[in-house]
Amino acid sequence: MRYQTIVSAEDLSSNLEDKNWFVFDCRYSLKDPEGGPSKFRQGHIPGAQFAHMDLDLSSPMTQTSGRHPLPDAEEFIEKLRGWGVSNDSQVVCYDDMSGAFAARMWWLLNWVGLRDVCVLDGGIQKWTDGGKPLETAIHTRERGTFSGKADHGMHVDIGFVQGRLDQGDIRLMDARSAERFSARDQKTDPVPGHVPGAVSYPFAGNLGPQKTFLSGSELKQRFESVFGECQSEQIINMCGSGVTACHNILATKIAGLPWTRLYVGSWSEWSRNPARPVATGD
Repeated sequence: MRYQTIVSAEDLSSNLEDKNWFVFDCRYSLKDPEGGPSKFRQGHIPGAQFAHMDLDLSSPMTQTSGRHPLPDAEEFIEKLRGWGVSNDSQVVCYDDMSGAFAARMWWLLNWVGLRDVCVLDGGIQKWTDGGKPLETAIHTRERGTFSGKADHGMHVDIGFVQGRLDQGDIRLMDARSAERFSARDQKTDPVPGHVPGAVSYPFAGNLGPQKTFLSGSELKQRFESVFGECQSEQIINMCGSGVTACHNILATKIAGLPWTRLYVGSWSEWSRNPARPVATGD
């Protein structure tokens, strides 16, 4: 069986000895970028390798970009080979934020053409809650042979967003919290608020009480109003910096809905130019 959206802790555990399975720890904190590597050294799922949000899953921020530009595609593909990944590999990504950061790696792997990639449902907490072990040993794998190519049709830039918003024919789904979207939270974003015309779809709404993903039918119901009003190519996902927006894309794929595109720069790019309009409120 191949996994392309999510995998349970039980299914991961039963396949952990499979040499074709690769596990990546994507834990991250915007306030403490080295917190993820520190947690990894203290204990991780056996055999896991670490993927750093800033160093591996993004390229350096520029004076005009958002916080997490896409990595250079060829450099990212080379990193995958160095980690041992090949075209027939099964990749599992996890974090400790219910997939908020792991979904970014899931999206990137799909971006360069690897389809058998999934997120550990419930993250490392679900793994440890089930009594499954952690280890501190750091492993390297034999070099892989992955050959891929970036699909730049999966994302859009700020010029596209500005132009199409003016025409009124796209729908922006913002995955940030309702507090950040409405500007009730005045601390997290340097400029509080949202892109005029965007709709609030916090990624936390994809999760149930156990911090695992809702069922496919529940997720389909959550997003059906947007998909009912728009064609999939009109739906653009955004957040603070193109990271948690991937959680919404993952959720729609769990729901069996078509692929939608990512606005990578997101709010951290949009809000850098004071000439761009800002909306507040719900």
